[in-house]
Amino acid sequence: MSGPSPIRLEHVAVQLGGVTVLSDVSLEVQRGEFLAIIGSSGGGKSTLLRVIAGLQSPHAGRVEVVSAPALVFQDYRLLPWRTALRNVQLPADLRTGKGGGGGGLPAAEALELVGMSAYAGYFPAQLSGGMRARVALARALAQSGDILLLDEPFAALDALVRERFNEELRRLHEKTGRTTVLVTHSIREAALLADRVAVLRGGQLVEVLDTRGAGRVSAYTDGVEARLRELLGTGDSTRLQVLPRPTFRAVALLPLLALGLAGALWQLAAVRLNQPFLLPTPGAVWAKLLGNAPALLEALWTTARTALLGTLLGGLAGVMLGYPIAKSRALERFLSPFIVASQSTPIVVLAPLLVSWLGFGALPAVLVSALSALYPVLVSTLIGVREVDRAYHELFHSLRATPWQRLTRLELPGALPVMLGGLRLAASLALIGAVVWEFTDPNHKGLGFRVQEAGIYQDKAGQFAAIALLVLFGVLLYGTVTVLERWAARRRGQ
Repeated sequence: MSGPSPIRLEHVAVQLGGVTVLSDVSLEVQRGEFLAIIGSSGGGKSTLLRVIAGLQSPHAGRVEVVSAPALVFQDYRLLPWRTALRNVQLPADLRTGKGGGGGGLPAAEALELVGMSAYAGYFPAQLSGGMRARVALARALAQSGDILLLDEPFAALDALVRERFNEELRRLHEKTGRTTVLVTHSIREAALLADRVAVLRGGQLVEVLDTRGAGRVSAYTDGVEARLRELLGTGDSTRLQVLPRPTFRAVALLPLLALGLAGALWQLAAVRLNQPFLLPTPGAVWAKLLGNAPALLEALWTTARTALLGTLLGGLAGVMLGYPIAKSRALERFLSPFIVASQSTPIVVLAPLLVSWLGFGALPAVLVSALSALYPVLVSTLIGVREVDRAYHELFHSLRATPWQRLTRLELPGALPVMLGGLRLAASLALIGAVVWEFTDPNHKGLGFRVQEAGIYQDKAGQFAAIALLVLFGVLLYGTVTVLERWAARRRGQ
């Protein structure tokens, strides 16, 4: 244990909300030492660990930590959209692991060290609590530096699994030689694992006990308790959580049943009315659709192209506006009049103005479609980014992530399900915007134009055929985004 101490605290005090949580704490942890911190609930154990990790600034005193610590949180904080392997690779992705400066284990090696290499491709929702604890520990081992902080990582596990983890943790400490600080409520666990035990009471460090040698010999390793553990076994900490597979249910046929009933009612109403210039039969619409298929398919492509480009442009603009608004309440208040005005103004009112400013053509068509799609994506991005759990932000802070890394690897992936919900509505509105423009621009001959043209010639079957294609394309857009939304939710175990 030569050289400077990796962790040194001198007269550290912390106040939270005017309450003193830590008072005059001085502590020094030697290189390669295993230190346990115990105390009652609310005694300041986790706060002290957060101070060492750099997540909490002290009110007074001095904190010296020679390298960025790797922290295993009590709730593990595995990113639900990443597999076990990708979670362990996160430090390297953020350039705090071996890929960005050395010191950490490669992700595959860290997983193998904790016995999880066989489950590298599983998502956190598929893993048991013990398996998630192993992955969180592997992620910490993949970080650079030689300091490992453990904030009651096994508190939620059952007693048998926890005992097995204690043995594995001691083995890992002996193998890696990392300076380790463990926060725990268990006196027995502290005495078994640690070289020294620091006792916190009322926010003050009352004593530091040496537990090496005879201090570790207890009923935990001998006698009746050892016999009971032998009878009960070691506990299974690698049990998968099997996600329910999608199964066919009769309720899935209800939409088809509704369409069938609607078609039958349409047929009955058309036959009873007997006015094809008002309500053609489904058969007449089908015949018109087949007879004018080339022209209608060309019109469909024109409308689809405008709607898809509008969805893309409006979606990008919504994300680019929604993200900074989500990060700044002041910016939200500043822009709120314009946001509300843009949503309250009917797009059909803007179309004639765009004709006078930009003329006819594809550009204003896409612009109208994009303006229609903007608001839902903007709002969903704002809500989704703000709903990313603060615990994950603390994880990225402990990994020294840059703002760009937070955006691309935490906030946007975390907000994805909510953003896809907004995109589902935005795609439908973009299609409406494209049709509105086709009602305005006689040169933009999409399905909206075909509806108008058929109306002028009193061709109701032709109108219904164009409308049917519009509805089918709208359902296809909606269904595609819904499938993506459910895929994203399923990866998170939702």
